[in-house]
Amino acid sequence: MQFAVKLLLTNLIIIACTQIGRKFPTMGGLIATMPLTSLLVLLWLYSDNPGDSRLMTDYTRGVLWGIIPTVLFFAVALVCFRRQWPLPLVLSVSFAAWLAGAAVHQWLLK
Repeated sequence: MQFAVKLLLTNLIIIACTQIGRKFPTMGGLIATMPLTSLLVLLWLYSDNPGDSRLMTDYTRGVLWGIIPTVLFFAVALVCFRRQWPLPLVLSVSFAAWLAGAAVHQWLLK
C-alpha cells in the first residue's frame, strides 16, 4: 500500500507539471525544477530508514552536486531548440551532455 501511495503522489506531481506547462510553459518549468521530487525522495527515504542521517546527508549532497549536470542538460537543450533541431536529436545531445556531467559528478564524489 505504501508503495502505491508513493507512486500515485509522484505521478500526480509529474502530471500537474505537464498540465500547467501546456498553458504556462515557464511556470511548468519552474514547478518542475522545484525540489518537489527531492522532497518526496527525502520523505520516502526517511520513512524507510528513520534516523539514518548519513543516508539523508549523502542523498542531499548528491542532489546538490547533481544540479550541475542537470543545468548542463537544459543549457544544451536550450541551445539545440533555438537552432530548431528535431526533438530526438535535442534529447540525445542533451542526455549525452548530462551523462558526461553525471560521470564527472560521480567521479568527484568518490
